Amino acid sequence: MNVGTLKINGKDARILIDTGAQRSFVSEAFAESLEMQSIPMTQTLVVSTPLGEDVERNNYYPSCMVEIGGQTLTCDFVPLSMMEFDAILGMDWLEKHHARVDCYTKVLELEGTHGDTLRFEGDRGRSNSCIISAVRARNMMRKGCHAYLAYVVDKTKEGTNIDDVRVVCKYPDVFPKDLPGLPPDREIEFVIEVEPGTKPISIPPYRMAPAELNELKTQLQELLDNGFIRPSHSPWGAPVLFVKKKDGTLRMCIDYRQLNKVTIKNRYPLPRIDDLFDQLRGATVFSKIDLRSGYHQLKIKEDDIPKSAFRTRYGHFEFLVMSFGLTNAPAAFMDLMNRVFHKYLDRFVIVFIDDILIYSKSEEEHEEHLILVLETLREKQLYAKFSKCEFWLKEIGFLGHVVSGSGIAVDNKKIEAITEWERPKNVKEIRSFLGLAGYYRKFVEKFSVLASPLTKLTRKGAKFVWDDKCEKGFMEIKKRLTEAPVLALPKQGVGYDVYSDASIQGLGCVLMQNGRVIAYASRQLKKHEVNYPTHDLELGAVVFALKIWRHYLYGETCHIYTDHKSLKYVFTQKELNMRQRRWMELIKDYHLVIEYHPGKANVVADALSRKSSSGALITNLRALRAQLEVTSDGALLARFEVRPTLLDEIKKGQEADEELMKVREHMQAGPVEDFRERDDGLLLFRDRVCVPSDDELRKSILEEAHSSAYAMHPGGTKMYRDLKESYWWSGMKREIAEYISRCLTCQQVKAEHQHPAGLLQPLSIPEWKWEHVTMDFVVGLPRTIRNYDAVWVVVDRLTKSAHFLPINTTYSLERLAKLYTDEIVRLHGVPVTIVSDRDPRFTSRFWPKFQESMGTKLKFSTAFHPQTDGQSERVIQILEDMLRACALEFQGSWDNHLALVEFAYNNSYQASIGMPPYEALYGRRCRTPLCWDEVGMAKLEGTELVEVTKSKVKLIRERLKAAQDRQKSYADKRRRTLEFKVDDEVFLKVSPWKGIIRFQTRGKLNPRYIGPFRIIERIGAVAYRLQLTPELEKIHNVFHVSMLKKYVHDPSHVLEKPPVEVREDLNYAVQPIKVTDRKVKKLRSKEVPMVKVLWKSDRVEEETWEIEALMRKQYAFLFE
Repeated sequence: MNVGTLKINGKDARILIDTGAQRSFVSEAFAESLEMQSIPMTQTLVVSTPLGEDVERNNYYPSCMVEIGGQTLTCDFVPLSMMEFDAILGMDWLEKHHARVDCYTKVLELEGTHGDTLRFEGDRGRSNSCIISAVRARNMMRKGCHAYLAYVVDKTKEGTNIDDVRVVCKYPDVFPKDLPGLPPDREIEFVIEVEPGTKPISIPPYRMAPAELNELKTQLQELLDNGFIRPSHSPWGAPVLFVKKKDGTLRMCIDYRQLNKVTIKNRYPLPRIDDLFDQLRGATVFSKIDLRSGYHQLKIKEDDIPKSAFRTRYGHFEFLVMSFGLTNAPAAFMDLMNRVFHKYLDRFVIVFIDDILIYSKSEEEHEEHLILVLETLREKQLYAKFSKCEFWLKEIGFLGHVVSGSGIAVDNKKIEAITEWERPKNVKEIRSFLGLAGYYRKFVEKFSVLASPLTKLTRKGAKFVWDDKCEKGFMEIKKRLTEAPVLALPKQGVGYDVYSDASIQGLGCVLMQNGRVIAYASRQLKKHEVNYPTHDLELGAVVFALKIWRHYLYGETCHIYTDHKSLKYVFTQKELNMRQRRWMELIKDYHLVIEYHPGKANVVADALSRKSSSGALITNLRALRAQLEVTSDGALLARFEVRPTLLDEIKKGQEADEELMKVREHMQAGPVEDFRERDDGLLLFRDRVCVPSDDELRKSILEEAHSSAYAMHPGGTKMYRDLKESYWWSGMKREIAEYISRCLTCQQVKAEHQHPAGLLQPLSIPEWKWEHVTMDFVVGLPRTIRNYDAVWVVVDRLTKSAHFLPINTTYSLERLAKLYTDEIVRLHGVPVTIVSDRDPRFTSRFWPKFQESMGTKLKFSTAFHPQTDGQSERVIQILEDMLRACALEFQGSWDNHLALVEFAYNNSYQASIGMPPYEALYGRRCRTPLCWDEVGMAKLEGTELVEVTKSKVKLIRERLKAAQDRQKSYADKRRRTLEFKVDDEVFLKVSPWKGIIRFQTRGKLNPRYIGPFRIIERIGAVAYRLQLTPELEKIHNVFHVSMLKKYVHDPSHVLEKPPVEVREDLNYAVQPIKVTDRKVKKLRSKEVPMVKVLWKSDRVEEETWEIEALMRKQYAFLFE
């Protein structure tokens, strides 16, 4: 293999003679610099690179001219991205010209066009260490060898030439050697707005050394020649000084400090560095463009030019373009750049003042992105400095960091100043060191703990004593920065791991994803936190992590790992102090799983050394007997076959049931009325599965039909109707009633339905489905992580089918109207009428106008009489009961169960229509785990389904009419009587005591009843004295019979103390929210500080003036 220089198409090219390459290749950048024209190949060529990558090529450059030995030979080149060489001459060209290669002498002999011999000598002094065999390299890497790619840079070359850079070579006008003069008029101008009444400020010139005077004269002339400054007669004037650059040259600076003091600040936000880097996830190719004298490419507003004046020994001048040193210059230029690149920001461009970073996921994308950016610069007449730009890099330095496809790392060039920092000799030097090192604190675990001895020296009044702790912390910070890891870029939707730790030195946490560190965070404890108990410190570390990484964690699944075991049970902890309650309100906004992980020191190391999550996933899938397949792109496919085992258990139980065995014996003699045997041997009664007399089996069926996520605790009638469709056993209805009566959850959450006063005035029966609907809102629910706190209930009056839509009470009417269109109109069309209560949402001017435009009439219930919309009220009651059951039995936010709640409601038997709403709406039953084989194509009757649907609608209307007649009769009767005996156990209704009895959790989804409590005395005809628990002993223990409900005992019940609190004064609970104002009330002999407090009760908010000292004593949390 020889390396040397030849002319290709008349231009010098660095070439490699490679006998291991089957084809000849040309650098894409070199080809673009010559504007070579390619043509398509007849078939795709796959090129294997040394690093094991396969690159497809579909075009080539034909008949390129290669000059060698005074003759011109032709060669077909395939374009390839490479930096070391401009071209590779492979075996296709060498064989064509009968080449003979002497690798020792680096001589190549070819057969010329006239049969003569052409001779080419390669560079003898050049090392061959950069020549790599692609096949051998790939084999070595497959064996697990580590590969390090290094090549020698030719220092004789002064730098990259713009002609050698792909794409960029077509835009030389964007990279001029000097700015072409005054910038054009742009969408913004630089404004210098001073405070009203400010007089012009003029300061005499500073004295300068002779060398500085010479440099001043030179730079002033350059600025005048470019038109950036002009002579001035302004009353303003700032002095000039010089600052040395890194290369030793002098930079002229204008001292605008006095002007900046009186300038009104431009609050245009500069982007956070962390936010910029978050955009880079997935990027692998980078380019950076640095504008040439960026500030000089923006004009100053004509009226403000005199304020930029500066005074020198050689005259008085003023700037026409924005100058360095002006206080609002960065904000103004950031505004300009955001306007210029607003279409591309957060897509593939990051802008920080005059630095532009282009990032892409592939080279093909990067070419498109680079063209768009350069075209924009050309169009806006913004110019860059080529020598400071970098293109087509796999990793790049940006804002003091090194960015690559692997993540973000510290820039070693930038931290040299930190590692070479001498021991600070005073407080000012400590602050300078911590300020620079703190810029990279997210790379250093427990940075604040390490810096703690140093920060103590910077406190007011502290003596400057540099001890061993200071030295150790100082050296450890420098060491940690030199060993800082590469931080991964976060990915959305994958979830995060947070490792938190707290000690008397401070709080620390690590954010990780897929076993890779994304960031470290730490801080020292505040004065009042030093006295926190350990539990609060550990919980405080979790809160600190949630606050500082909220932009990552909000809305994502997050696992918190802590070495404090009690934190694992913080969500079920019954007693919380005020601080913990405030923190829990914040924590509830996140989807967290707190897990115990013993051992502080090794927690992160353990996490890093864990196997990837895919290994655990595959193990779990195999345990489920899933069929697994891994695709070529690494995706994991799993396939399950679900088969219910309940029928197998029933069939096995039938064979052991004596009564059913007798039935089978009779069937052998001849047909038995109502009984038959299915093909699979299962015994049926009137086409329903016969359940054997097996207590455990029947209990499992009852639990599935009542307590599962698909059922949500239906009532006895609904449950019986649902089960009798598929199952039968003797005494089934009685057993269901007994089972529900013993259900502790139902006893606590189900309301007792008393007949209301007044005669019932039912609404007319609808003619067809979803023509007449009712709607209402369930408000006051606990706020979920998706920010829902209410449910919009919409019910069809004919089929009783309902939709439960999660919403937030702050939703605008426009948003509710869109949700209504998307979820109701989309599925069922526009209703003819809507019945609702007088909720402000429905009585506003917008909602009737919206419905009028859609052809719907609104009917409102009378004030304080929601029975007009009794259907919605009843469905809401069912919904709340189901949600209460969820809150007691299932984990997670209520909105996670809402879809199943809607499913359970629509698939439950409704007495008024004689079938489930689902069947009434669609003409058939829905598949559930209990009737798996009862629904399918075999159960559909084709065109008969239409006739069945019509007949069912007719039947429903008849049943609704009968139901309304019954309801009217029942509603007009007197109330029922209810009596208890001494020693009976009863539940106590909560609702009359809301505000006095206060639950610790769940908000509106609290149980309706607490207890049970024993009756110890009967007082008169309708009152009873109860034996209350110590928590409720302050309440008068005599209650009216309407507040009591009989407790049905069951051995399986686990009774706990009611999770309630009782106010000391037995007044309704009114909680202070915040202090909104302060004042001092002046009395004759003293002044009393007052605070205005915002209070909140169950229904209203109000503000009152209170004495501050009393509020601090009673509600200290308001002032923390």
